Amino acid sequence: MSVQEIYYEDYEIGATRETFGRTITETDFVVHAGHTGDFFPHHMDAEWCATQEFGQRIAHGTMIFAIGIGLTASVINPVAFSYGYDRLRFIRPVHIGDTIRTRLTIDRKFPDPKRGGMGQVIEKCEVLNQRDEVVLFAEHIYLVQMKSPE
Repeated sequence: MSVQEIYYEDYEIGATRETFGRTITETDFVVHAGHTGDFFPHHMDAEWCATQEFGQRIAHGTMIFAIGIGLTASVINPVAFSYGYDRLRFIRPVHIGDTIRTRLTIDRKFPDPKRGGMGQVIEKCEVLNQRDEVVLFAEHIYLVQMKSPE
């Protein structure tokens, strides 16, 4: 992990980066269920899931979000912080043995309407599986300090 000051003006629309992959395990399912209390059979009951449309257990969407976003944490930017996520969608199921990675694309930016000297940078987050299919989508909103406040 590195520390790097990246100001509002430094973000370029269309800039993309991609993380390394991470294979989802049964342990991930069990640990996430324990943390959240979500023991729904869709995630935990292999026999029941074998009778359902997907034929096997489906990863918790919140787990894929947490792992997918966690993969992106590689730079500490002391002039920016996360304001949250919008448009979160669980697009395709993820199963035990799937490998996910995250592609980030700077989509748009604008001066923050409430905070002088700050801008909002919106980053598209796409979590992909090993077949390059998007399994999760969200927009990450950064609040970023401007070099030259408007």
